[in-house]
Amino acid sequence: MEWVRGGCLGYGSSSTVHLATTKKSSSSYPAVMAVKSCNQSDTTFLKNEREIFNEIGFCPEIIQCFGDCQTVEEDNERLYNLLLEYAKGGSLAYQLKKSGGCLQESDVKDYTRSILKGLRHIHSKGFVHCDMKLDNMLLFENGEVKIADFGLAKKAGEKQGRVEIRGTPLYMAPESVNNNEYESGVDIWALGCSIVEMVTGKPAWNSKPGANMFVLLIRIGEGDELPIIPEELSQEGKDFLSKCFVKDPTQRWTADMLLEHPFVADQVKETVPFKEESEELLPTSPRCHFDFSEWVSIQSLSPISEVWSDGKLESIFPSLHSSCLASPSDRIRQLTGDRSCNWCDSGCWITIR
Repeated sequence: MEWVRGGCLGYGSSSTVHLATTKKSSSSYPAVMAVKSCNQSDTTFLKNEREIFNEIGFCPEIIQCFGDCQTVEEDNERLYNLLLEYAKGGSLAYQLKKSGGCLQESDVKDYTRSILKGLRHIHSKGFVHCDMKLDNMLLFENGEVKIADFGLAKKAGEKQGRVEIRGTPLYMAPESVNNNEYESGVDIWALGCSIVEMVTGKPAWNSKPGANMFVLLIRIGEGDELPIIPEELSQEGKDFLSKCFVKDPTQRWTADMLLEHPFVADQVKETVPFKEESEELLPTSPRCHFDFSEWVSIQSLSPISEVWSDGKLESIFPSLHSSCLASPSDRIRQLTGDRSCNWCDSGCWITIR
């Protein structure tokens, strides 16, 4: 298949997404796609994503992958590319900002039901997404929402041989902070955090700008505190979130169970196309200026965990094996390190529209 690279849709620390159009029409490929590209020397995440797509197969609530290829760009730059389904509406994070800071509960119900269907499929195939957040939930012209970005996904039950961080810290489940566990329950916890953000326009954890990350991780991992459930939600919505925010992952509801919950069950979806930039937006309260969605999704792939800061990689904590983590306190202490970390700088996806 021949295609032409178009304008940039977004970029992250190791890859970029561009619009792509096919040179010849075909029943196998859409006329417009999104192409996710990275340098040939840094293909770990994209190749992992390609393998995950091959394993999980087709699902209407998951972004489709149409294949991969290698290209030689200007200045002889060699790129590895994933050809993906294009979501004209962008991410739910982008839609939330456009809406003025919060979404109507009826929309939240519909979006949640679609995401749960996608998660049910992913988990049934024996995988965990590990980075569920509004940036990775994409909106289509017909109002449908699909799960995207499987670069950090992993096989369920697969043990990790090193200390690592998968996903975005603000959405981390207690078992991930305490025990370095990333099983299907972490996706449900993160979905709960995403629902709170859709309803309130604010992160699930009430943390002020510049707050100590050590304190926040203690709250997530060790204490009895749970994310704040929005008062403006219906009783059904509040009960739904209470099933997501269960500290013990063995007691947390699964995607199958949640799909039977009254909050999302038997919802008749009214298809309403998303609003274009030029359309008038409904007046709502402004979003909190401290945009937690800008926190980078990271995964440690070496003895030293690293994050991007000012174009350079910075160490977060020294190499430790899981067996060295004597307690949740030790785990959190290693996550935070001996010095202040830049948790809110570059490396995240930036939408360009």
